[in-house]
Amino acid sequence: MSSVVKKQDLPPVGGYPSINFKRVPAKQIFNPWLAILGTIAIWGVSRELYHKGYVEVMMEEVEQRSVLIALEPMLLAERDRAFLKQLRKNRDEENELMKNVPNWKTGHYYNQPLYITVPKDTLLNVPLYEYYAHAEKSHSFWRVFEFIKH
Repeated sequence: MSSVVKKQDLPPVGGYPSINFKRVPAKQIFNPWLAILGTIAIWGVSRELYHKGYVEVMMEEVEQRSVLIALEPMLLAERDRAFLKQLRKNRDEENELMKNVPNWKTGHYYNQPLYITVPKDTLLNVPLYEYYAHAEKSHSFWRVFEFIKH
């Protein structure tokens, strides 16, 4: 076994190449300036779209207010008409209820008018309990409660 010659491993001629141990930066996918320009472009387009939508919403609100202003006199007249119809029903109900009582006149108290100094065709504010005199107590309570709440 002594006939085998031992050969020592030596570096190559000129030496080994240097070892790269520096940080390898990540590959850039997009340019930051491109991202900033894209953000500004999207902001500008969305601002214009928002402004167009805002103008449309404001126009719709103006139209709704105009409709309300136009309808308000009619709605008030209908409310007043319903109020007068209910007063008429109350008077008719009182007449029907008290028809068998002698010397009873609607709007009088012991043959004296309730309001002496008021002209005959003047409408007075009716108290709520008198307005709901012929209604069920639970209904009139909730109606009065709603009236006070608003």
